Amino acid sequence: MTASDRCTVQGQVSRGFEAVREAFAENFTRRHEAGGACCVYVRGEKVVDLWGGMRNEQIGEPWEQDTMVVVHSATKGLAAMTLAIAHSRGWLDYEERICRYWPEFAQQGKERITVRQLLAHQAGLFALNEPVDGSTVADLDRLAVVLARQKPAWEPGTRQAYHALDLGFYEGELLRRVDPQHRSLGQFFQDEIASALGEDLYIRLPESVPNSRLATLAAPGLIKMLLGFPPRFALEVMNPRSNISRALNVNPGTGIYQDAQRIYARNLEVPSGNGVGTARAIAHAYSVFATGGRALGLHKETLDLLAAPAVPPTRGFYDECLKSEVRFSLGFMKPSPLWPFGGAASFGSPGSGGSLGYADPAAGIGYRYVTSKMGTRLNGDPRDVALRNALVSATVWTRL
Repeated sequence: MTASDRCTVQGQVSRGFEAVREAFAENFTRRHEAGGACCVYVRGEKVVDLWGGMRNEQIGEPWEQDTMVVVHSATKGLAAMTLAIAHSRGWLDYEERICRYWPEFAQQGKERITVRQLLAHQAGLFALNEPVDGSTVADLDRLAVVLARQKPAWEPGTRQAYHALDLGFYEGELLRRVDPQHRSLGQFFQDEIASALGEDLYIRLPESVPNSRLATLAAPGLIKMLLGFPPRFALEVMNPRSNISRALNVNPGTGIYQDAQRIYARNLEVPSGNGVGTARAIAHAYSVFATGGRALGLHKETLDLLAAPAVPPTRGFYDECLKSEVRFSLGFMKPSPLWPFGGAASFGSPGSGGSLGYADPAAGIGYRYVTSKMGTRLNGDPRDVALRNALVSATVWTRL
């Protein structure tokens, strides 16, 4: 692969958004990007659609227009969309106790946990004590029994801890209980969001997707990890008994949706981690949420709740896993000192590396950046920050 191959940028931008293309190209020439894509919708119109670099550096295969990549924790935003639709249809009340919909959940001190508390990472259910492997995750009935038996780490509603993988499993069972068809979260997402919008976007990647459409991920080295994270968080990540290690690495751990032969596991749902799609598809989904949600049948009441400020637990927004202040609301991440994306009413989700997706209702923006090179900066990767700064400037310019 030559330097020119790495720097090749394809796609288009609308007039006024040329600075976003320049920032994207500089990700390859100055910020060591390997491969990625960026897409932006403003007030329902696609104004940025770019891709470039390599989807697989080892064999020199280029990132193409339809290349998809796993987005890790940015899947949380997609999963939250399914519950927002359930709320708009009257199936779900964010303020209701979960056990109203899922009676078996009322074990081990969980009987008072509300849907809002769970979606805000305030339930104390960030890790599972029982062994959970791929066969358990694939059997939703077995998984539900394990989830119901889990005891919170502390009194729910008092502290916050990032439910890195387990949030999606709880969301999935909750959706199965309220959906009249009892569909899994991945199937519901496919039926009601991805297919409705005509996009290649999955929380349950099917066998039919060939490896040639999937980007491989390049992991950062140990030194970059140590330099990229704040010192205290770096120590937490390396401690196998820490909250964040338990949340990310065991029972079942993020490796469950990787596959050496197929790149990503097929027909397996991890609604907090194994979303796979193009930047274009995710930006489109966020755009629908940012512009009224009519295409998905969302009600204004639901969208107003999503845009409202996060409600803290009694001890505040300090996160016992991430070791800093982070704000979550109704399954989405809100702007905070750690992730200051979008406007005050925006909502989105963290991703892998510098990737991020968010909706900004005030500006009508749906944004997504995806990458094949995992980053390590907890407070925003320079690749993503440069793109968002260029986007904000361009959006202001086009309003003048």
